[in-house]
Amino acid sequence: MRLSTLLDALPRQLAPEAADPAADPVVRGITYDSRKVSPGDLFVALVGAVSDGHDYLDAALELGAVALLVEDGTRAEAAVAATGSGAPVVVVPNSRRAMAPMAARFYGEPADELDLVGITGTNGKTSTSYLVESILARAGRATGLIGTVAIRYASETLRAVNTTPESLDLQQVLRAMRTHGVDAAVMEVSSHGLELGRVHGCRFQVGAITNITQDHLDFHGDMDSYRRAKLRLFREHLAPGGTAVVNIDDDSAEQSLAAAREVGARLIRTTRQPDREAELRLLHAEVRLDGTRARVELPAGELELVFPLLGDFNLENLVVACGIAAALELPPQAIVEGVQHCPQVPGRMEVVAPAPDSPTVIVDYAHTPDAVEKLLDAVRPLTSGRLITVFGCGGDRDRAKRPLMAQAVAKSSDRIVATSDNPRTEDPEQILRDVESGLSGRERVDPEALDAREGAYTLTVDRREAIELAVSVARPGDTVVLAGKGHEDYQIVGRHTYPFDDREEAGRALAEWRRARQEEGS
Repeated sequence: MRLSTLLDALPRQLAPEAADPAADPVVRGITYDSRKVSPGDLFVALVGAVSDGHDYLDAALELGAVALLVEDGTRAEAAVAATGSGAPVVVVPNSRRAMAPMAARFYGEPADELDLVGITGTNGKTSTSYLVESILARAGRATGLIGTVAIRYASETLRAVNTTPESLDLQQVLRAMRTHGVDAAVMEVSSHGLELGRVHGCRFQVGAITNITQDHLDFHGDMDSYRRAKLRLFREHLAPGGTAVVNIDDDSAEQSLAAAREVGARLIRTTRQPDREAELRLLHAEVRLDGTRARVELPAGELELVFPLLGDFNLENLVVACGIAAALELPPQAIVEGVQHCPQVPGRMEVVAPAPDSPTVIVDYAHTPDAVEKLLDAVRPLTSGRLITVFGCGGDRDRAKRPLMAQAVAKSSDRIVATSDNPRTEDPEQILRDVESGLSGRERVDPEALDAREGAYTLTVDRREAIELAVSVARPGDTVVLAGKGHEDYQIVGRHTYPFDDREEAGRALAEWRRARQEEGS
Protein backbone atom coordinates (compact mmCIF):
# COMPACT_ATOMS: atom_id res chain seq x y z
CA MET A 1 0.00 0.00 0.00
CA ARG A 2 1.36 3.42 -0.93
CA LEU A 3 2.23 5.87 1.82
CA SER A 4 -0.11 8.43 0.23
CA THR A 5 -3.03 6.00 0.54
CA LEU A 6 -2.37 5.65 4.27
CA LEU A 7 -2.08 9.42 4.71
CA ASP A 8 -5.40 9.93 2.94
CA ALA A 9 -7.04 8.16 5.90
CA LEU A 10 -6.04 10.96 8.29
CA PRO A 11 -8.72 13.45 9.35
CA ARG A 12 -7.94 17.12 8.90
CA GLN A 13 -6.83 17.68 12.49
CA LEU A 14 -4.22 14.94 12.17
CA ALA A 15 -3.06 15.72 8.64
CA PRO A 16 0.71 16.14 8.14
CA GLU A 17 2.21 19.60 8.27
CA ALA A 18 3.94 18.96 4.95
CA ALA A 19 4.35 16.05 2.59
CA ASP A 20 6.59 15.41 -0.39
CA PRO A 21 4.37 14.12 -3.22
CA ALA A 22 7.44 12.73 -4.98
CA ALA A 23 8.28 10.51 -2.00
CA ASP A 24 5.55 7.86 -2.00
CA PRO A 25 7.06 4.48 -1.16
CA VAL A 26 5.15 1.23 -0.96
CA VAL A 27 4.54 0.42 2.71
CA ARG A 28 4.63 -3.30 3.45
CA GLY A 29 4.01 -3.01 7.18
CA ILE A 30 3.58 -0.58 10.07
CA THR A 31 5.31 -0.79 13.44
CA TYR A 32 5.98 1.41 16.46
CA ASP A 33 8.64 -0.91 17.89
CA SER A 34 12.02 -0.19 16.28
CA ARG A 35 13.19 -3.71 17.16
CA LYS A 36 10.49 -5.20 14.94
CA VAL A 37 11.12 -3.11 11.83
CA SER A 38 11.39 -5.08 8.59
CA PRO A 39 12.43 -3.71 5.19
CA GLY A 40 9.51 -1.79 3.71
CA ASP A 41 7.92 -0.78 7.01
CA LEU A 42 6.54 2.59 8.09
CA PHE A 43 7.97 3.38 11.53
CA VAL A 44 5.72 5.38 13.85
CA ALA A 45 7.53 7.26 16.63
CA LEU A 46 5.22 7.22 19.65
CA VAL A 47 5.83 9.57 22.56
CA GLY A 48 5.08 7.80 25.85
CA ALA A 49 5.45 8.41 29.55
CA VAL A 50 8.51 6.16 29.76
CA SER A 51 10.04 6.07 26.27
CA ASP A 52 10.11 8.19 23.14
CA GLY A 53 10.13 6.56 19.71
CA HIS A 54 12.14 9.47 18.36
CA ASP A 55 15.12 8.03 20.24
CA TYR A 56 15.08 5.02 17.92
CA LEU A 57 14.70 6.60 14.49
CA ASP A 58 18.25 5.71 13.41
CA ALA A 59 17.72 2.08 14.43
CA ALA A 60 14.44 1.88 12.50
CA LEU A 61 16.02 3.30 9.35
CA GLU A 62 19.00 0.99 9.58
CA LEU A 63 16.62 -2.00 9.70
CA GLY A 64 14.90 -0.88 6.51
CA ALA A 65 12.08 1.53 7.40
CA VAL A 66 10.97 3.26 4.18
CA ALA A 67 9.14 6.16 5.91
CA LEU A 68 8.86 7.82 9.30
CA LEU A 69 5.71 9.14 10.98
CA VAL A 70 6.86 11.55 13.69
CA GLU A 71 6.01 14.56 15.81
CA ASP A 72 9.55 16.01 15.79
CA GLY A 73 10.55 16.67 12.20
CA THR A 74 13.96 18.09 13.06
CA ARG A 75 15.11 14.93 14.82
CA ALA A 76 13.68 12.78 12.04
CA GLU A 77 15.45 14.71 9.27
CA ALA A 78 18.69 14.42 11.23
CA ALA A 79 18.23 10.65 11.47
CA VAL A 80 17.54 10.38 7.73
CA ALA A 81 20.66 12.42 6.97
CA ALA A 82 22.81 10.41 9.40
CA THR A 83 21.77 7.07 7.88
CA GLY A 84 21.60 8.27 4.28
CA SER A 85 18.34 6.38 3.82
CA GLY A 86 16.39 9.04 1.93
CA ALA A 87 13.17 7.91 3.66
CA PRO A 88 10.38 10.49 3.63
CA VAL A 89 9.45 12.11 6.93
CA VAL A 90 5.80 12.74 7.74
CA VAL A 91 5.28 15.18 10.61
CA VAL A 92 1.91 15.04 12.40
CA PRO A 93 0.66 16.79 15.56
CA ASN A 94 0.09 13.48 17.37
CA SER A 95 1.68 10.30 16.06
CA ARG A 96 -0.31 7.96 18.33
CA ARG A 97 -3.64 9.37 17.19
CA ALA A 98 -2.52 9.44 13.56
CA MET A 99 -1.49 5.79 13.70
CA ALA A 100 -5.07 4.64 14.38
CA PRO A 101 -6.79 5.63 11.10
CA MET A 102 -3.71 4.63 9.13
CA ALA A 103 -3.72 1.20 10.79
CA ALA A 104 -7.42 0.77 10.03
CA ARG A 105 -6.76 1.65 6.38
CA PHE A 106 -3.75 -0.66 6.16
CA TYR A 107 -5.73 -3.66 7.47
CA GLY A 108 -8.75 -2.94 5.28
CA GLU A 109 -11.16 -1.52 7.89
CA PRO A 110 -11.85 -4.89 9.56
CA ALA A 111 -14.17 -3.37 12.17
CA ASP A 112 -16.69 -2.66 9.41
CA GLU A 113 -16.97 -6.41 8.80
CA LEU A 114 -17.82 -7.30 12.41
CA ASP A 115 -20.67 -6.80 14.82
CA LEU A 116 -18.72 -4.97 17.51
CA VAL A 117 -19.75 -4.68 21.16
CA GLY A 118 -17.82 -2.16 23.24
CA ILE A 119 -17.99 -2.22 27.04
CA THR A 120 -16.52 0.55 29.16
CA GLY A 121 -16.78 1.45 32.84
CA THR A 122 -14.56 1.57 35.89
CA ASN A 123 -15.56 -1.88 37.12
CA GLY A 124 -17.25 -4.92 35.64
CA LYS A 125 -15.94 -4.75 32.07
CA THR A 126 -14.25 -8.13 32.12
CA SER A 127 -17.05 -10.11 33.77
CA THR A 128 -19.64 -8.47 31.52
CA SER A 129 -17.59 -9.23 28.42
CA TYR A 130 -17.26 -12.90 29.42
CA LEU A 131 -21.02 -13.14 29.87
CA VAL A 132 -21.70 -11.53 26.48
CA GLU A 133 -19.12 -13.76 24.76
CA SER A 134 -20.79 -16.84 26.26
CA ILE A 135 -24.27 -15.70 25.20
CA LEU A 136 -23.09 -14.97 21.65
CA ALA A 137 -21.48 -18.40 21.42
CA ARG A 138 -24.76 -20.07 22.52
CA ALA A 139 -26.52 -18.04 19.84
CA GLY A 140 -24.26 -19.68 17.27
CA ARG A 141 -22.09 -16.66 16.57
CA ALA A 142 -18.36 -16.99 15.85
CA THR A 143 -17.11 -14.66 18.55
CA GLY A 144 -13.90 -12.89 19.49
CA LEU A 145 -12.98 -11.30 22.80
CA ILE A 146 -10.55 -8.45 23.49
CA GLY A 147 -9.98 -7.48 27.10
CA THR A 148 -7.92 -7.19 30.23
CA VAL A 149 -7.24 -10.89 30.72
CA ALA A 150 -6.74 -12.11 27.15
CA ILE A 151 -7.50 -11.79 23.47
CA ARG A 152 -9.41 -14.84 22.31
CA TYR A 153 -10.87 -16.00 18.99
CA ALA A 154 -11.23 -19.29 17.12
CA SER A 155 -8.48 -21.50 18.58
CA GLU A 156 -6.22 -18.54 19.42
CA THR A 157 -5.59 -17.14 22.89
CA LEU A 158 -3.17 -14.24 23.22
CA ARG A 159 -1.98 -12.53 26.36
CA ALA A 160 -3.35 -9.02 26.82
CA VAL A 161 -0.86 -6.18 27.37
CA ASN A 162 -3.40 -3.38 27.75
CA THR A 163 -7.15 -3.61 28.34
CA THR A 164 -7.56 -1.99 24.92
CA PRO A 165 -4.58 -2.66 22.63
CA GLU A 166 -2.70 0.06 20.75
CA SER A 167 -4.59 0.89 17.58
CA LEU A 168 -2.12 -0.92 15.32
CA ASP A 169 -2.33 -4.12 17.37
CA LEU A 170 -6.11 -3.79 17.64
CA GLN A 171 -6.63 -3.50 13.89
CA GLN A 172 -4.27 -6.42 13.29
CA VAL A 173 -6.26 -8.57 15.73
CA LEU A 174 -9.59 -7.57 14.18
CA ARG A 175 -8.31 -8.54 10.74
CA ALA A 176 -7.05 -11.87 12.13
CA MET A 177 -10.50 -12.47 13.63
CA ARG A 178 -12.17 -11.96 10.29
CA THR A 179 -9.63 -14.25 8.62
CA HIS A 180 -10.65 -16.95 11.11
CA GLY A 181 -14.35 -16.45 10.37
CA VAL A 182 -15.28 -14.37 13.43
CA ASP A 183 -18.38 -12.26 12.84
CA ALA A 184 -18.93 -10.69 16.29
CA ALA A 185 -16.41 -9.30 18.74
CA VAL A 186 -16.74 -8.15 22.35
CA MET A 187 -14.22 -5.53 23.42
CA GLU A 188 -13.36 -3.96 26.75
CA VAL A 189 -12.81 -0.28 25.97
CA SER A 190 -10.69 1.51 28.55
CA SER A 191 -10.66 5.24 29.26
CA HIS A 192 -7.04 5.30 28.06
CA GLY A 193 -8.06 3.58 24.85
CA LEU A 194 -10.77 6.16 24.24
CA GLU A 195 -8.72 9.21 25.22
CA LEU A 196 -5.63 8.16 23.24
CA GLY A 197 -7.62 7.28 20.13
CA ARG A 198 -6.81 3.57 20.11
CA VAL A 199 -10.33 2.65 18.96
CA HIS A 200 -10.41 5.14 16.09
CA GLY A 201 -11.80 3.22 13.14
CA CYS A 202 -14.12 1.13 15.29
CA ARG A 203 -17.86 1.63 15.16
CA PHE A 204 -19.77 -0.33 17.76
CA GLN A 205 -23.22 -1.73 17.07
CA VAL A 206 -23.67 -1.82 20.84
CA GLY A 207 -21.86 0.28 23.44
CA ALA A 208 -22.33 -0.25 27.17
CA ILE A 209 -21.27 1.68 30.28
CA THR A 210 -21.25 -0.38 33.46
CA ASN A 211 -20.39 2.40 35.94
CA ILE A 212 -18.06 5.37 36.39
CA THR A 213 -16.26 5.71 39.72
CA GLN A 214 -12.86 7.07 40.71
CA ASP A 215 -9.85 5.61 38.91
CA HIS A 216 -6.96 6.69 36.67
CA LEU A 217 -6.99 10.29 37.89
CA ASP A 218 -3.20 10.25 37.56
CA PHE A 219 -3.84 10.17 33.80
CA HIS A 220 -7.11 12.06 33.40
CA GLY A 221 -6.58 14.66 36.14
CA ASP A 222 -10.11 14.82 37.56
CA MET A 223 -13.41 12.95 37.52
CA ASP A 224 -15.00 15.21 34.90
CA SER A 225 -12.19 14.49 32.44
CA TYR A 226 -12.32 10.78 33.26
CA ARG A 227 -16.08 10.72 32.70
CA ARG A 228 -15.76 12.58 29.39
CA ALA A 229 -13.26 9.99 28.21
CA LYS A 230 -15.70 7.18 29.00
CA LEU A 231 -18.55 8.97 27.24
CA ARG A 232 -16.52 9.10 24.03
CA LEU A 233 -17.73 5.52 23.48
CA PHE A 234 -21.21 6.87 22.83
CA ARG A 235 -20.37 10.27 21.38
CA GLU A 236 -17.70 9.19 18.90
CA HIS A 237 -17.79 5.44 18.37
CA LEU A 238 -21.37 4.18 18.14
CA ALA A 239 -22.35 3.00 14.68
CA PRO A 240 -25.27 4.79 13.00
CA GLY A 241 -28.40 3.24 14.46
CA GLY A 242 -26.36 1.68 17.26
CA THR A 243 -27.60 0.94 20.76
CA ALA A 244 -26.36 2.37 24.05
CA VAL A 245 -26.79 0.20 27.14
CA VAL A 246 -26.67 2.18 30.38
CA ASN A 247 -26.75 0.99 33.98
CA ILE A 248 -29.08 3.61 35.44
CA ASP A 249 -28.14 2.68 39.02
CA ASP A 250 -24.76 4.33 38.41
CA ASP A 251 -24.22 7.85 39.77
CA SER A 252 -23.13 9.03 36.30
CA ALA A 253 -26.13 7.51 34.52
CA GLU A 254 -27.70 10.85 33.58
CA GLN A 255 -24.54 11.97 31.81
CA SER A 256 -24.33 8.60 30.04
CA LEU A 257 -27.96 8.80 28.92
CA ALA A 258 -27.47 12.37 27.70
CA ALA A 259 -24.43 11.38 25.64
CA ALA A 260 -26.39 8.54 24.03
CA ARG A 261 -29.29 10.84 23.20
CA GLU A 262 -26.93 13.40 21.65
CA VAL A 263 -26.04 10.94 18.90
CA GLY A 264 -29.56 9.57 18.50
CA ALA A 265 -28.72 6.12 19.82
CA ARG A 266 -31.33 3.56 20.68
CA LEU A 267 -31.38 3.22 24.47
CA ILE A 268 -31.57 0.19 26.71
CA ARG A 269 -31.55 1.05 30.41
CA THR A 270 -30.69 -1.63 32.95
CA THR A 271 -31.30 -1.67 36.70
CA ARG A 272 -31.10 -3.96 39.69
CA GLN A 273 -34.15 -2.30 41.19
CA PRO A 274 -37.43 -3.99 40.19
CA ASP A 275 -39.50 -0.85 40.72
CA ARG A 276 -37.45 1.47 38.47
CA GLU A 277 -38.49 2.31 34.93
CA ALA A 278 -36.08 0.56 32.56
CA GLU A 279 -36.04 -1.75 29.56
CA LEU A 280 -34.28 -4.44 31.57
CA ARG A 281 -34.80 -5.03 35.30
CA LEU A 282 -33.60 -7.50 37.87
CA LEU A 283 -36.70 -8.81 39.61
CA HIS A 284 -35.19 -11.23 42.12
CA ALA A 285 -31.83 -12.78 42.97
CA GLU A 286 -30.31 -15.25 45.39
CA VAL A 287 -26.52 -15.15 45.76
CA ARG A 288 -24.65 -18.07 47.36
CA LEU A 289 -21.07 -19.35 47.41
CA ASP A 290 -21.98 -22.02 44.86
CA GLY A 291 -23.51 -19.56 42.39
CA THR A 292 -26.40 -17.21 41.75
CA ARG A 293 -30.03 -17.51 40.70
CA ALA A 294 -31.78 -14.52 39.20
CA ARG A 295 -34.98 -13.52 37.46
CA VAL A 296 -34.77 -10.69 34.96
CA GLU A 297 -37.34 -8.86 32.90
CA LEU A 298 -36.34 -8.13 29.29
CA PRO A 299 -38.37 -6.36 26.62
CA ALA A 300 -39.31 -9.84 25.33
CA GLY A 301 -40.38 -11.16 28.73
CA GLU A 302 -39.01 -12.68 31.94
CA LEU A 303 -36.12 -15.14 32.19
CA GLU A 304 -34.97 -17.39 35.02
CA LEU A 305 -31.18 -17.46 35.09
CA VAL A 306 -28.59 -19.55 36.91
CA PHE A 307 -24.98 -18.43 36.64
CA PRO A 308 -21.73 -19.46 38.28
CA LEU A 309 -20.17 -16.05 38.91
CA LEU A 310 -20.10 -15.20 42.60
CA GLY A 311 -20.85 -11.91 44.29
CA ASP A 312 -23.75 -9.55 44.63
CA PHE A 313 -21.98 -6.98 42.45
CA ASN A 314 -22.06 -9.44 39.53
CA LEU A 315 -25.81 -8.88 39.36
CA GLU A 316 -25.00 -5.46 37.92
CA ASN A 317 -22.78 -7.10 35.32
CA LEU A 318 -25.48 -9.66 34.60
CA VAL A 319 -28.19 -7.13 33.78
CA VAL A 320 -25.81 -5.11 31.60
CA ALA A 321 -24.84 -8.28 29.71
CA CYS A 322 -28.51 -9.17 29.24
CA GLY A 323 -29.11 -5.62 28.02
CA ILE A 324 -26.39 -6.08 25.41
CA ALA A 325 -27.93 -9.40 24.37
CA ALA A 326 -31.33 -7.70 24.01
CA ALA A 327 -29.73 -4.95 21.93
CA LEU A 328 -28.32 -7.62 19.61
CA GLU A 329 -31.75 -9.30 19.52
CA LEU A 330 -30.30 -12.64 20.60
CA PRO A 331 -32.72 -15.49 21.40
CA PRO A 332 -33.85 -15.79 25.03
CA GLN A 333 -32.64 -19.41 25.17
CA ALA A 334 -29.15 -18.27 24.16
CA ILE A 335 -29.17 -15.84 27.09
CA VAL A 336 -30.24 -18.57 29.52
CA GLU A 337 -27.63 -21.05 28.29
CA GLY A 338 -24.88 -18.47 27.83
CA VAL A 339 -25.27 -17.17 31.37
CA GLN A 340 -25.41 -20.69 32.81
CA HIS A 341 -22.25 -21.82 31.02
CA CYS A 342 -20.22 -18.64 31.42
CA PRO A 343 -16.69 -19.66 32.44
CA GLN A 344 -15.06 -18.47 35.65
CA VAL A 345 -13.42 -15.13 34.97
CA PRO A 346 -9.79 -15.45 36.05
CA GLY A 347 -9.12 -13.45 39.18
CA ARG A 348 -12.68 -12.20 39.53
CA MET A 349 -14.27 -13.51 42.76
CA GLU A 350 -12.21 -16.65 42.18
CA VAL A 351 -12.25 -19.18 45.01
CA VAL A 352 -8.86 -20.82 45.54
CA ALA A 353 -8.63 -24.56 46.30
CA PRO A 354 -11.86 -24.92 48.29
CA ALA A 355 -11.92 -27.72 50.86
CA PRO A 356 -14.15 -28.70 53.79
CA ASP A 357 -13.17 -27.31 57.20
CA SER A 358 -10.74 -24.83 55.65
CA PRO A 359 -10.98 -21.05 55.38
CA THR A 360 -12.27 -19.75 52.06
CA VAL A 361 -9.77 -17.73 50.02
CA ILE A 362 -11.07 -15.43 47.28
CA VAL A 363 -8.89 -13.63 44.73
CA ASP A 364 -10.29 -10.57 43.01
CA TYR A 365 -8.98 -7.80 40.74
CA ALA A 366 -10.78 -5.03 42.67
CA HIS A 367 -8.37 -2.09 42.73
CA THR A 368 -10.61 0.96 43.09
CA PRO A 369 -12.51 2.16 46.18
CA ASP A 370 -15.87 1.35 44.60
CA ALA A 371 -14.79 -2.10 43.43
CA VAL A 372 -13.32 -3.01 46.82
CA GLU A 373 -16.43 -1.85 48.64
CA LYS A 374 -18.69 -3.87 46.32
CA LEU A 375 -16.44 -6.92 46.61
CA LEU A 376 -16.42 -6.95 50.40
CA ASP A 377 -20.14 -6.13 50.59
CA ALA A 378 -20.71 -9.21 48.43
CA VAL A 379 -18.44 -11.48 50.49
CA ARG A 380 -19.61 -10.38 53.94
CA PRO A 381 -23.02 -12.13 53.94
CA LEU A 382 -21.44 -15.30 52.54
CA THR A 383 -18.98 -15.52 55.42
CA SER A 384 -19.90 -17.38 58.60
CA GLY A 385 -16.67 -16.37 60.34
CA ARG A 386 -14.30 -13.44 60.09
CA LEU A 387 -13.45 -11.48 56.95
CA ILE A 388 -9.69 -10.96 56.55
CA THR A 389 -8.62 -8.67 53.71
CA VAL A 390 -5.22 -8.35 52.04
CA PHE A 391 -4.86 -5.38 49.71
CA GLY A 392 -2.44 -2.83 48.33
CA CYS A 393 -2.31 0.10 45.90
CA GLY A 394 -0.27 0.38 42.72
CA GLY A 395 2.69 2.70 42.46
CA ASP A 396 2.96 5.47 39.85
CA ARG A 397 -0.82 5.64 39.82
CA ASP A 398 -3.57 7.77 41.37
CA ARG A 399 -2.38 8.51 44.94
CA ALA A 400 -5.68 10.10 45.94
CA LYS A 401 -7.51 6.77 45.90
CA ARG A 402 -5.16 5.06 48.38
CA PRO A 403 -6.80 6.23 51.62
CA LEU A 404 -10.20 5.74 49.97
CA MET A 405 -9.29 2.13 49.22
CA ALA A 406 -8.30 1.67 52.86
CA GLN A 407 -11.57 3.18 54.07
CA ALA A 408 -13.52 0.82 51.82
CA VAL A 409 -11.60 -2.15 53.21
CA ALA A 410 -12.10 -0.98 56.81
CA LYS A 411 -15.88 -0.80 56.42
CA SER A 412 -16.32 -4.57 56.18
CA SER A 413 -13.13 -6.33 57.31
CA ASP A 414 -12.47 -7.91 60.70
CA ARG A 415 -8.71 -8.05 60.09
CA ILE A 416 -6.64 -6.15 57.52
CA VAL A 417 -3.22 -6.73 56.01
CA ALA A 418 -2.05 -3.80 53.90
CA THR A 419 0.77 -4.72 51.55
CA SER A 420 2.28 -4.06 48.13
CA ASP A 421 0.43 -4.35 44.84
CA ASN A 422 2.66 -3.33 41.91
CA PRO A 423 4.82 -0.63 43.53
CA ARG A 424 6.61 0.10 40.25
CA THR A 425 9.10 2.94 40.75
CA GLU A 426 7.57 4.27 43.99
CA ASP A 427 8.84 3.45 47.47
CA PRO A 428 6.55 0.67 48.78
CA GLU A 429 6.84 2.07 52.31
CA GLN A 430 5.54 5.44 51.12
CA ILE A 431 2.61 3.78 49.37
CA LEU A 432 1.72 2.04 52.64
CA ARG A 433 1.93 5.34 54.51
CA ASP A 434 -0.59 6.79 52.03
CA VAL A 435 -2.82 3.74 52.52
CA GLU A 436 -2.52 3.90 56.30
CA SER A 437 -4.02 7.40 56.40
CA GLY A 438 -7.34 5.75 55.51
CA LEU A 439 -7.13 3.32 58.44
CA SER A 440 -7.07 5.93 61.19
CA GLY A 441 -10.07 4.37 62.95
CA ARG A 442 -8.34 0.99 63.34
CA GLU A 443 -5.57 -0.19 65.65
CA ARG A 444 -2.22 -0.99 64.07
CA VAL A 445 -0.49 -4.09 65.46
CA ASP A 446 2.59 -6.15 64.71
CA PRO A 447 1.93 -9.07 62.35
CA GLU A 448 2.15 -11.66 65.12
CA ALA A 449 -0.62 -9.89 67.09
CA LEU A 450 -3.10 -9.66 64.20
CA ASP A 451 -5.13 -12.74 65.10
CA ALA A 452 -5.70 -11.71 68.72
CA ARG A 453 -6.79 -8.10 68.24
CA GLU A 454 -10.35 -7.47 67.08
CA GLY A 455 -10.53 -5.03 64.16
CA ALA A 456 -6.75 -4.67 63.92
CA TYR A 457 -4.58 -4.08 60.87
CA THR A 458 -0.94 -4.62 60.09
CA LEU A 459 1.47 -3.53 57.37
CA THR A 460 3.71 -5.91 55.44
CA VAL A 461 5.58 -4.76 52.34
CA ASP A 462 6.19 -8.30 51.06
CA ARG A 463 2.97 -9.49 49.41
CA ARG A 464 3.89 -13.16 49.74
CA GLU A 465 4.36 -12.73 53.50
CA ALA A 466 1.07 -10.81 53.67
CA ILE A 467 -0.84 -13.68 52.03
CA GLU A 468 0.87 -16.26 54.22
CA LEU A 469 0.02 -14.23 57.34
CA ALA A 470 -3.64 -13.74 56.44
CA VAL A 471 -4.18 -17.42 55.66
CA SER A 472 -2.22 -18.62 58.71
CA VAL A 473 -4.45 -16.72 61.16
CA ALA A 474 -7.68 -17.78 59.43
CA ARG A 475 -9.98 -20.35 60.99
CA PRO A 476 -12.56 -22.67 59.42
CA GLY A 477 -15.48 -20.48 58.39
CA ASP A 478 -13.30 -17.41 57.89
CA THR A 479 -12.90 -15.83 54.45
CA VAL A 480 -9.61 -14.34 53.26
CA VAL A 481 -9.94 -11.86 50.38
CA LEU A 482 -6.88 -11.03 48.28
CA ALA A 483 -7.79 -7.84 46.44
CA GLY A 484 -6.07 -5.90 43.70
CA LYS A 485 -4.13 -8.19 41.39
CA GLY A 486 -6.67 -10.82 40.37
CA HIS A 487 -5.56 -12.64 37.22
CA GLU A 488 -2.12 -10.99 37.10
CA ASP A 489 0.73 -13.47 37.26
CA TYR A 490 3.45 -10.93 37.89
CA GLN A 491 4.51 -8.13 40.21
CA ILE A 492 6.21 -4.94 39.03
CA VAL A 493 8.89 -3.71 41.43
CA GLY A 494 11.03 -0.84 40.19
CA ARG A 495 11.34 -1.38 36.46
CA HIS A 496 11.45 -5.15 36.75
CA THR A 497 8.63 -7.64 36.41
CA TYR A 498 8.74 -10.76 38.56
CA PRO A 499 6.55 -13.89 38.47
CA PHE A 500 3.86 -13.63 41.13
CA ASP A 501 0.31 -15.00 41.20
CA ASP A 502 -2.02 -14.43 44.16
CA ARG A 503 -3.82 -17.69 43.36
CA GLU A 504 -0.64 -19.75 43.47
CA GLU A 505 0.54 -18.03 46.65
CA ALA A 506 -2.86 -18.63 48.26
CA GLY A 507 -2.78 -22.28 47.23
CA ARG A 508 0.60 -22.76 48.88
CA ALA A 509 -0.52 -20.92 52.02
CA LEU A 510 -3.67 -23.06 52.25
CA ALA A 511 -1.62 -26.23 51.86
CA GLU A 512 0.59 -25.10 54.73
CA TRP A 513 -2.50 -24.23 56.80
CA ARG A 514 -3.86 -27.75 56.34
CA ARG A 515 -0.51 -29.37 57.09
CA ALA A 516 -0.16 -27.34 60.30
CA ARG A 517 -3.69 -28.31 61.42
CA GLN A 518 -2.98 -31.97 60.72
CA GLU A 519 0.18 -31.79 62.83
CA GLU A 520 -1.76 -30.14 65.66
CA GLY A 521 -4.32 -32.95 65.57
CA SER A 522 -1.79 -35.78 65.44
